[in-house]
Amino acid sequence: QDAFVAFHVDKVLVSKFLKPLQIGELAPDQPSVEPTKNEMLVKDFRELRATVERMGLLEPNQLFFFLLLAHILLLDAAAWLILFYFGTSLLPFVFSLLVLTISQVQASWLQHDLGHLSVFRKTKWNHWLHKFVMCHLLGASAKWWTLLHSQHHAKPNCFRKDPDIDMHPFLFALGKKFSVELGIKKKKYMPYNHQHKYFFITLPPLLFPTYFNCHTFYIAYTKRFWVDLAWMLTFYIRIFYSYGSLLETKTLNCPISLHRMLESSWFVWVSQMNHIPMDIDYDKNLDWMSTQLQATCNVEQSLFNDWFTGHLNFQIEHHLFPSMPRHNYWKVAPLVKSLCAKHGLEYQCKPLLTAFADIVHSLKNWGELWLDAYLHK
Repeated sequence: QDAFVAFHVDKVLVSKFLKPLQIGELAPDQPSVEPTKNEMLVKDFRELRATVERMGLLEPNQLFFFLLLAHILLLDAAAWLILFYFGTSLLPFVFSLLVLTISQVQASWLQHDLGHLSVFRKTKWNHWLHKFVMCHLLGASAKWWTLLHSQHHAKPNCFRKDPDIDMHPFLFALGKKFSVELGIKKKKYMPYNHQHKYFFITLPPLLFPTYFNCHTFYIAYTKRFWVDLAWMLTFYIRIFYSYGSLLETKTLNCPISLHRMLESSWFVWVSQMNHIPMDIDYDKNLDWMSTQLQATCNVEQSLFNDWFTGHLNFQIEHHLFPSMPRHNYWKVAPLVKSLCAKHGLEYQCKPLLTAFADIVHSLKNWGELWLDAYLHK
């Protein structure tokens, strides 16, 4: 199926695991596509994927990713050198903090590429470097990320299947349908009619320093990801030894916490601009392309937008072809647009600031829908 093909790069390897699972073939008179799926769209998308493979768009440019890693490591070293040469007064401290934040966010985009196996042709090489970037440079578990992110890609914006929208209903009321349902049931975990306001002081600054920081250690420990835990400890050892030699123990937690908050804010605004304003519903068991298009949108291309978002401004292409190297998204985008036009699927692309504003507007609208349903008698 299309989801399986999208996730697995080495088809020869996975076929070894599939053979023992085969229980038989479909009878000749049985349909090969479920009635909830668009058979012609499935066929056309598979032809598109074959075209993508023939064009070599799944082949990585390793120089591109080497330069990405090099600029991340240079920024990481520069953050420390600024404090080393210019001291720890306010101005060098702030500048160092910004450089460190940029380095960390760019590392999070690179680990995303590695987690999707889009940097090297060999799966093992992607996994090895993924551990270095995710665990050592960022201090989080690579396997923890893969576990959660794979679920997100399989069923984006599907309630109870996509962990990225687990904040509903305990923190936010998400989606038109679910907001009204909460109101009708008289459920109020938070003042949802104000969620577009408290969003600014909750999810963006606090996701990394609180939930992610704790959850990555919890999952790594409970699932016994011992190698990941060992790698994660090297991040904290490196930070405490390098910055501890320049800053007093009392003030060491300050740059760590501040850079986590800045990194978290950057990440949340970028990651949610493509999904939160889109359709959020139960799993309708649609075909692969319809499922991804309903839950994703793009942001206009520019050199800055590409760098700032780690090419996640091409969210549609990324979700359709998750193992595609990000430097090829722009090449496949016209083909995806053409297929969307043929089948009447909406291909949304908007300016960066509009995408940010749509997060807030969506939360505001859903909060109002919840309140109307809540007060209705």
